[in-house]
Amino acid sequence: MTVAFWCVLIAIFLPYLCTGVAKFSSGQFGLGHNHDPRKFLAGLHGVAKRADSAQLNSFEVTPAFAAAVIISDIVGNASQTNLDVLAVMFITSRLLYIICYLADWALLRSLVWAVGMGLIASFFFVSV
Repeated sequence: MTVAFWCVLIAIFLPYLCTGVAKFSSGQFGLGHNHDPRKFLAGLHGVAKRADSAQLNSFEVTPAFAAAVIISDIVGNASQTNLDVLAVMFITSRLLYIICYLADWALLRSLVWAVGMGLIASFFFVSV
């Protein structure tokens, strides 16, 4: 397993980190809320709501990242070191994105998101 592939696994689980923050930072989540967690999450406010939004965005971007890593690996024109570095940089950008979302730093969050999308595109450019 390459570092880039391990990063795909990390990216798959990052949304669940956000889910935990969303559910438990509100101080309201209990066993009764687990019957309809989407309804519970829809009623959140503040940092808990932002964690839920970060969760949704993380679910949205993960398939693109996984595809970029897999396609780059299949094409085989890029060095594994380059792919591994890009993957670690992407995971770092996602962690920063989540931090920015939770802290309500909207402009910085958008910039970090753009960097992450650029990193996804970079997998294709280094594989040409």
